[in-house]
Amino acid sequence: MKVLLDIKDARAPFVMELLQSLPFVKAKTLTPYKAKILEDVKEAVEEMKLIKEGKLKARNAEDLFNEL
Repeated sequence: MKVLLDIKDARAPFVMELLQSLPFVKAKTLTPYKAKILEDVKEAVEEMKLIKEGKLKARNAEDLFNEL
């Protein structure tokens, strides 16, 4: 199982040391860039879920490209 934790910077070293001391846990930090990408993908998946449920209206692809 994978778990994503959001930890205050001041407490991160303690939590990482604690997690790494457990033989059954593999812990690694994410760079700010990777964390942002992960958050963006999560948000996109949530939006797609809402669109499929009919709770959010899909945008036209041409409008999306024009926005870029």
